[in-house]
Amino acid sequence: MTDRPATIAEEAAPRAPLTRERIVIAGLYVMNTEGLEAVTMRRLGRRLGVEAMSLYHHVQDKDDLLTAMSEQILREMDVPQDPGGDPLEQLRVLSQSFRRVLLAYPEGVKLFTASRAPFRSPEALRPIDRTLAVLQRTGLSDQDVVNAYCLFVGYTLGFVTNEVSGFLSSEAQTRKAATTEDVLAAMSEAFPSLARFLPSMADRDPEANFAFGLEVILGGIAERVARSDG
Repeated sequence: MTDRPATIAEEAAPRAPLTRERIVIAGLYVMNTEGLEAVTMRRLGRRLGVEAMSLYHHVQDKDDLLTAMSEQILREMDVPQDPGGDPLEQLRVLSQSFRRVLLAYPEGVKLFTASRAPFRSPEALRPIDRTLAVLQRTGLSDQDVVNAYCLFVGYTLGFVTNEVSGFLSSEAQTRKAATTEDVLAAMSEAFPSLARFLPSMADRDPEANFAFGLEVILGGIAERVARSDG
């Protein structure tokens, strides 16, 4: 798993004046160490050494806090600075960066689902805007830009969900292979494809697997643009 961002380590620094940023970082720390359900105003107040009501001078409510935590995660993405670079390569970098920050916050996907308020932070909106701009530069229609954006976000969120849950981990697949080996040996004629590919599924590389999915998506975009140009 990717190392946690520096902001999480810095959260444990000596007490400083209460700010919105400190509350957000404390929220991310509690989420990473105790789970998203543990992120309550009362819990954060104890963490920060203040009464829970003091937090409301800096965050409106729980929804505002969760959205601010989501925005902090997006701020930590690596956003390509060169607007004239290869759009497909920039899409690859953006998707990989989104996966990296989500892995740094194992319950980040759950957080994005739970936060309700719209994003307002310029730093959080920047990676979204850049992704849409890069997709537009590929030559896709406006509607396909939106479709492709949702595809990239959905693919990354779904992949990371499986990744942090361990569902697609090599260890989990190895256990499944071990428990079904005898069954497959006896039923290989009935399930020849499963018998053939299950060992490879147990030996998969998440990095290579994610890159493969990206290449399929990027290839589909390039083909769609080529067809529209033709």
